[in-house]
Amino acid sequence: MAETGPAVLCRSPLAHLEERMRAAGVTGTRGVTLVERPFLTMLNLRVDPASEAAGRIGGTLGVPLPGECGRTAASGDRTVLWLGPDEWLVVSEGPAADAELTAALDGGPGSVVDVSANRTTLELSGPAARQVLEKGCPLDLHPRAFGPGRAVSTTVGPVAVLLWQVDDTPTYRLLPRSSFADYLARWLIDAMSEYRGPEVP
Repeated sequence: MAETGPAVLCRSPLAHLEERMRAAGVTGTRGVTLVERPFLTMLNLRVDPASEAAGRIGGTLGVPLPGECGRTAASGDRTVLWLGPDEWLVVSEGPAADAELTAALDGGPGSVVDVSANRTTLELSGPAARQVLEKGCPLDLHPRAFGPGRAVSTTVGPVAVLLWQVDDTPTYRLLPRSSFADYLARWLIDAMSEYRGPEVP
């Protein structure tokens, strides 16, 4: 049977490192794992937070836009990450809602741009995840300063990322530009290597 059109193939930025990331994982009390969460929907949102449009957008998302640095807000499978005083990133595992959010702007100042192809997502999780990040992240990641629901722009190693703590396992999601994802993944694999040794009592 003849094909009716060209096949569309999507390959994530880190598909070639999938096995290496899996092999780098460690279980137990000093455990840490690394996986890619590719193809998440990401929408960059710009709007005046004091405007009526911001209220309509919050209604569309099902949650008000977070108003402070580092804050996030979640509704269903969508999480809104604060990027700046009038800028947010809407992350979802579902389809893009750019048409809905653009409609909520109702022609007012602002923008909704699908930037899903701009970044990928690395997920670092396990009891030793914070210690791995602390090898190359300048933030204070102690739970007293950084916990679940926090997300900030920072660096890990030499790579700029959006760092988001998802839960208190701890699980972190790192969102680098796709072109830097390979370097960051290899840096994390190297930083995880000491935890493959014997556990210390």
